[in-house]
Amino acid sequence: MSGFSPEWLALREPVDHRSRHAGLAGVLAGRLQSLDEPGIIDLGCGTGSNLRGTAPLLGPRQNWTLVDYDARLLEVARTRLEAWADRAQQSSEGLILDKAGKRITVRFRQADLVRDLDFALSGSVDLVTASALFDLCSADFIARFAAQVAVRKAAFFTVLTYDGVQTWAPEHAADAAMRAAFIAHQKTDKGFGTSAGPDAPAALRAAFEAQGYAVREGGSPWLLGSGDAGLVRDLAQGFAGAVGETGKVDAGEIAAWLKAERTAAVVGHTDTLALPPG
Repeated sequence: MSGFSPEWLALREPVDHRSRHAGLAGVLAGRLQSLDEPGIIDLGCGTGSNLRGTAPLLGPRQNWTLVDYDARLLEVARTRLEAWADRAQQSSEGLILDKAGKRITVRFRQADLVRDLDFALSGSVDLVTASALFDLCSADFIARFAAQVAVRKAAFFTVLTYDGVQTWAPEHAADAAMRAAFIAHQKTDKGFGTSAGPDAPAALRAAFEAQGYAVREGGSPWLLGSGDAGLVRDLAQGFAGAVGETGKVDAGEIAAWLKAERTAAVVGHTDTLALPPG
């Protein structure tokens, strides 16, 4: 699964970071603070945004493995992490970053999560993390994934899983039909089998609880206003494009919906933290 542009990921990164659930992030930080150098695997890493958002919460030494199917995004991640760091060194395995008093070792791994999840999760790992990934995955994949994390006795933390909430301002008569069609599109196959879409937070909870994990959740909605005009515009275009692919809303109605000038939007997400027993 690939297809997300570096430009779109850069546009959404600031709002992704400000939308995270602070309470869950604090619990995660407390869980890992006793580890000298936690091993962290970031799945579907894109351009490295999840590292940039999570690393400030953790201790002074961190060991990250960034995993993505898209080799182009892994290269962009390397470049953007070098620019983000106070100091960056090339290493035989990736990068060594110094940022705000932290030493962060980064490896890059290209992997197909569907075909080779075991390889994607290989190595010493204390935390498996991801951002905006699991609503694209099937419930069967999520269950298989949770079992693999449990075998490793790792903690799990994912942010910004779409939960089905989607509102726009100003309101439009087609909003309800558009949202229903969008959710239908969300539940098509994105490369992992029939996607869970907005049911993904519930699927994650069920899968990790079945492995004996303690699961906590928190809302992380995008609250978009006047300062997010570019993101609102692109979000509306992408939303309408997905709706158009379903054939569930007339093309003229979609066009009329797009003509309305959006000033704000809310997109619901859920963050999930799952901690192993013991």
